[in-house]
Amino acid sequence: MTAPPVFPVFEPVRLSDREIIQDRLSRYRPETSELTFTNLYIWQPYFGLKWSLLDDCLVILSQKNEREFFFPPVGNHNRASLVGDLFQWQKKRGKVPRIERADERLVRELSGAPFEISQVRNYFDYLYRTRDLMTLEGRRYHAKRNHINKIQRTMSFTYEPITAGEIRECMKALKKWCDHRKCRENPVMKAECKAVHKALFNFESLQLTGGLVRVSGAVAAFSLGEMLNEDTAVIHVEKADPEIPQMFTVMNQQFCEHAWSQTAFINREQDVGEPGLRKAKESYFPFRLVEKYSIQEIREGNPS
Repeated sequence: MTAPPVFPVFEPVRLSDREIIQDRLSRYRPETSELTFTNLYIWQPYFGLKWSLLDDCLVILSQKNEREFFFPPVGNHNRASLVGDLFQWQKKRGKVPRIERADERLVRELSGAPFEISQVRNYFDYLYRTRDLMTLEGRRYHAKRNHINKIQRTMSFTYEPITAGEIRECMKALKKWCDHRKCRENPVMKAECKAVHKALFNFESLQLTGGLVRVSGAVAAFSLGEMLNEDTAVIHVEKADPEIPQMFTVMNQQFCEHAWSQTAFINREQDVGEPGLRKAKESYFPFRLVEKYSIQEIREGNPS
């Protein structure tokens, strides 16, 4: 492994960087879904993600076109001072200093510092009790149980863990989903399709856990995830046959039951403000929302 980049030098997030980046993320014990190597790697082309070390803290920079921002720096350094250094570097280069997707831990550390901090609801992660998603017990999950019962009455399905041998079939299922959603016509959807393909192609190297559901022998749904911290799994990907609407419910329940029964919580990431996705995630009654923030310097004339 080559020497890591040291601030102000940044390098694109590459697969060969996984060990050093994941080590720092694991020690931080993150609650937000962005702070996984998988997400940084598969979304690297879309967000222009680069990384560096500053005082042994992991610093992630997004540079896309003329727009740039930092993810929350990860490490045990005095992060209030470190954020100040990062913002000064941005200002010297004519950029607007800011951090996006910041977690509550960083916000607490910046208490009293001259920063403008605001919540960004579109990026809140949805955190669920694993048992709720596995069992779907109680009146509030009645509709979800009906979805699964309808599938069981009309067709036979089986669950399997994903291994290297099933990757090609999952890619075929992904293509069907992308074609149905007309991903090529939408830059964001196209980027998502590429990110999921990248996760599948590098499934073993990223050390992901995956599950799939078959109907009549064909892959009708698949999901990919990993441990986020010691008691929480994060689900990065969930795709299902668009011609079987209830299949998303089946996939979610089966994946939680078979892959994550030993965890306390499941993080199912964010809804990015998309109304349909928000409705779907809220329909599972999250245990809580993992709040995220935007951080900027207090501009002259703004109240402190």
